[in-house]
Amino acid sequence: MGAARRDGGGAASAGPGASPLEALRVPAELSARVPAEQRGAGRDDVRLLVTRGVAVSHHAFRELPGQLRAGDVLVVNTSATLPAAVNGRVGGDRVVVHFSTRGEDGRWAVELRVPGASGATAPRPGGPAGAVVRLPGGRELVLEKPVGGTLSGGPDRRHSLGPAVGARLWWARVPERVPELLRRYGRPIRYAYTERDQPLSAYQTVFAVPAPDGRGSAEMPSAARPFTAALVAELVSRGVQFAPLSLDTGVASAEAHEPPYPERFAVPSTTAWLVNAARAAGGRVVAVGTTAVRALESAADAEGVVRPAAGWTDLVVTPRRGVRAVDGLLTGLHEPQASHLLMLEAVAGPEALRRGYEAALERRYLWHEFGDVHLILPDEERNPPDCSSNEP
Repeated sequence: MGAARRDGGGAASAGPGASPLEALRVPAELSARVPAEQRGAGRDDVRLLVTRGVAVSHHAFRELPGQLRAGDVLVVNTSATLPAAVNGRVGGDRVVVHFSTRGEDGRWAVELRVPGASGATAPRPGGPAGAVVRLPGGRELVLEKPVGGTLSGGPDRRHSLGPAVGARLWWARVPERVPELLRRYGRPIRYAYTERDQPLSAYQTVFAVPAPDGRGSAEMPSAARPFTAALVAELVSRGVQFAPLSLDTGVASAEAHEPPYPERFAVPSTTAWLVNAARAAGGRVVAVGTTAVRALESAADAEGVVRPAAGWTDLVVTPRRGVRAVDGLLTGLHEPQASHLLMLEAVAGPEALRRGYEAALERRYLWHEFGDVHLILPDEERNPPDCSSNEP
């Protein structure tokens, strides 16, 4: 997704209105090309931009505990990152298959990309229907139609993926045991701004829990990447609680910044209870990543009460829709064209977002999944602790 690559999905350009960051330009040299531990002392050796209302401050990520308080809840995505990129061939042409989302009927939504000399990939026209993609180990998949039907492949329109504009993603009949195929032949999806391939471990967060059936995220929920076990322990010792949920991210559109497609999520009863209890007691609910926002808001009613929920979400969080259960957000830095920014604007407001990003550019923060992070908190003077809304 043009920023922390998927600190997940969950915001899209729906409805009129330009981004308050539309005029900003992020220089290429501000892309984080390697993980933080290869640039410095560890995963948590990144910077932390804090916007509290419209006030901006600068910190090391290790100072996060000082920005939170006892009674706050951090909502984290436990979805594990898959080695979702696999080499293949269509006729005599080499391709890279990005496995995005498994439908309920067993088919997968996939994206075909052109391999580049650097090891990254470039866009490729989708299709054609009926094309056979040869995979390692004698396996193959067959492209059926552009993604634009339903997640189940049936007539139920509740989970419509929308029109197949550009036909980037295609439904494909795939070999059995795709998780086994990915484990044996796959590698993490990599984008051109990174310097080289990294092991799958570089794309897993400390919160990742592998699913028994092999499901997971095509792209890392990267806002949580800087957390270490030691930092989690320190936060817990200070009275900050962690509430887990899952949202399996699909393949983002690296070039076009498309809205996210429906994604599978689950909010367990314990998380619903923790979030509701924290809000009732005056604590703040801070989502770690846009994926966590999308999942939690999908389980919240109009009053912000969260209930256990699981299934598929096509929720789009925009300033018009607003947020109901989330008070703050920890996220990566997103390109000015990224669809995620509407979600950030819904949480922070346009002026806070503009000031934060201008400060990030001035201080030369690093962008994308291996880069620095941004903590958005409400203005406590305008939103006292016993207030249930984070609207300005």
